[in-house]
Amino acid sequence: LPLLVVLPIFILAAALVIWTAPRWLVATIAKRSPGCLYNVHTDARVVALTVDDGPATATAEILRVLREHDARATFFLISTYVAGREATVNEILGQGHEIGNHMTRDEPSIRLSREAFGTAVTEAGAVLRQFASVEWLRPGSGWYTSRMLATIDEAGYRCALGSIYPFDAQLPSSTFASAFILANVQPGAVIVLHDGAARGYRTAKTLQRVLPALRTRGYRVVSLSTLARLETNIATKN
Repeated sequence: LPLLVVLPIFILAAALVIWTAPRWLVATIAKRSPGCLYNVHTDARVVALTVDDGPATATAEILRVLREHDARATFFLISTYVAGREATVNEILGQGHEIGNHMTRDEPSIRLSREAFGTAVTEAGAVLRQFASVEWLRPGSGWYTSRMLATIDEAGYRCALGSIYPFDAQLPSSTFASAFILANVQPGAVIVLHDGAARGYRTAKTLQRVLPALRTRGYRVVSLSTLARLETNIATKN
């Protein structure tokens, strides 16, 4: 077939795979790598919201939107960003959200040596646990190995990724992120968005669109720990 015919078909197929990935690919990955939480199996219309890469200047705007729509979130914070923004971290906690460990720098954790990864987990935890207990850790860029999972567990954390990732760190479009979330949301989903500079303000804009729509559909938006307790309750009943 001519390239002009094949290329549009390939692009369309790739777009379809990306758009529908939360409905099939995430489940496949989660089954093959059970050491990290991607979503929770529940029939309740509850989803967790997670926000990476704060604290930042846009965090206050994200908090305002969450407060306006009575939603809760887990903020995965980078520990070296905390200095000078301690009041922001306290505000996150004061409004009923929780914080998670997102390492010391915005970098792919999988590229770190075993020793460097362990050191970063410990250093970030030492900063964040001054503010509150921290249950969750999300490795930078979302890739991990069994070795990293062992380190995370030894440090007293649970590994968390997510099931709905609207590519907001790569695509500067709140319209796309909002549509992607609403097209793929289902009970027990874990939504991943980003803070930091322009991305944080886009996240606030995305939430301003998504949260009312989710409420109309009967969803509650909660922290990761609140969602995870639903799975614990199901396991206990069974």
